[in-house]
Amino acid sequence: MSDLSTPLPAGAGGASAVARGAVPDVQATWKPRTNPWLIAATVALAAFMEVLDTSIANVALPHIAGSLGASTDQGTWVLTSYLVSNAIVLPLGAWASSVMGRKNFFLFCIVIFTVASFLCGAAPSLPLLLLFRVLQGAGGGGLQPMAQAIMADSFEPHKRGQAFALYGLVAVLAPSIGPTLGGWITDNFTWRWIFFINIPVGLLAFVLVTRLVDDPPWIKPDRSRLGRMDYLGLSFLTIAMGGMQIMLDKGEENDWFASSFIRLFAFLFVAGMVGLVIWELRAKNPIINLRLFRFKNFAICCFLMMLVGGVLNANTVLQPQFMQQLLGYNATTAGLALTAGGIALVIVMPLAGIATSKISARTLAVGGFIMFTFTFRYAAAVTSLDMSFSQSSWLRVVQMLPLPFCFISITNAAYVGMPKEESNQVAGLINFARNIGGSILIAITNAQVTSRAMWHQQHLQSDMQAGMPGYQQHLQALQGFLGNTFGDPNGAGRALASLYNQLNNQAQMQGYQDVYIELSWMSVCLILLAFMLSSNRPGQGPGASAMH
Repeated sequence: MSDLSTPLPAGAGGASAVARGAVPDVQATWKPRTNPWLIAATVALAAFMEVLDTSIANVALPHIAGSLGASTDQGTWVLTSYLVSNAIVLPLGAWASSVMGRKNFFLFCIVIFTVASFLCGAAPSLPLLLLFRVLQGAGGGGLQPMAQAIMADSFEPHKRGQAFALYGLVAVLAPSIGPTLGGWITDNFTWRWIFFINIPVGLLAFVLVTRLVDDPPWIKPDRSRLGRMDYLGLSFLTIAMGGMQIMLDKGEENDWFASSFIRLFAFLFVAGMVGLVIWELRAKNPIINLRLFRFKNFAICCFLMMLVGGVLNANTVLQPQFMQQLLGYNATTAGLALTAGGIALVIVMPLAGIATSKISARTLAVGGFIMFTFTFRYAAAVTSLDMSFSQSSWLRVVQMLPLPFCFISITNAAYVGMPKEESNQVAGLINFARNIGGSILIAITNAQVTSRAMWHQQHLQSDMQAGMPGYQQHLQALQGFLGNTFGDPNGAGRALASLYNQLNNQAQMQGYQDVYIELSWMSVCLILLAFMLSSNRPGQGPGASAMH
């Protein structure tokens, strides 16, 4: 592991080499003038508003497209446009904070997000809505990492895990309730209100942040950095994130790499990422400090968080998708089935936060991933076409239990041994990794469900041949039931259609089961990777060096 005393490149975290010499004394004495829990609740409110918007519009897409005279395919750009701009801005928070100050940047993002939300709700056409969604995603991109960084600096190291528990509630709960809330608002009001509800929340967050939040003394705005902006690095980042999000969001719709459209954006993603990494490692004033990845512990935390974010988002998509496609639930009922998991999360998350002050992050992460392994095995075992509402709710509870231990421990471990003036960069990169993981694993799991369902369909069809006794018996029974009982003259045709429908449902169900098994094996790999984390003393934080 790299020596934590190794000087970081000038400008990487927004502090000069001279200023860093005085940082330890300042770090030891500075405390926020307001109760840290008030600060945490304030920034969490703003972050919750933003995370909610990543999923709240999903169920309203048909309504939006119909209202604005667009096709459903065109309507999906409402999601993609937001995610692209959001992904680009996420890792830029540290640089922006070094230019204008973290508090000012946070307030600026709240203003942009709130104004853009109003414009989205009032948009008269799809092109304008997409433009405003890009603006909204850009404003929202700075809220998550800066909220986390503010929490990290506002709390003493031994209490930081409890603060991250509150942030974990935001990051995990908001995307879970987004589709349910979006469906309810759309059904009872109009899709425009899924954007308008951000306005009072944004105004309240702006007032509270103005009054309660202050920048620590080691964060000094430097306007001259604006003129020295890493434009080439920003260009590579934009190309890479734009290519990745469009490729992932539109891949299944366009048959993945069979489409030249998808191959183009895949190439842009790879080329942009290669260019970004090479340039940022050589640049004097990089817009993203990739040199932080030389710290083994931080690099492992980012990779683990990428997979945790992937598991979280895949879970949030897979179960309601299964309930709607195969159990016949509408969006609201499927969302209600997830409610028990949210309640469990509210209970377990604070307990996991307290545990970080008593148990090392490595131990908690390993325990969390062991729980994940059994959780996915259980999900594969109970997922069936006969699942009841209560069984679906209980499955969601079981799926939520490991998340707090993994999420909080990894977030906490990412700050261990890192200089405090790099907290903005740490927050930006760890959230960047989580969002990328979510996008990638949602695309992979959805593609795998389709692929495995087709595989099972082909194998089930081999048992549906004219000479197979079981098939013949079932077909004749259905024909007799439809023809004799209901006098259906087309009983034979309807019997075949019914059997084919049953086959498709069985194949899709087995596709979901296979994906849960695959996720359980991925969790086993994560257990082994978590053992590579450095063992920290509970309560350590930025700047701590007692790692072994």
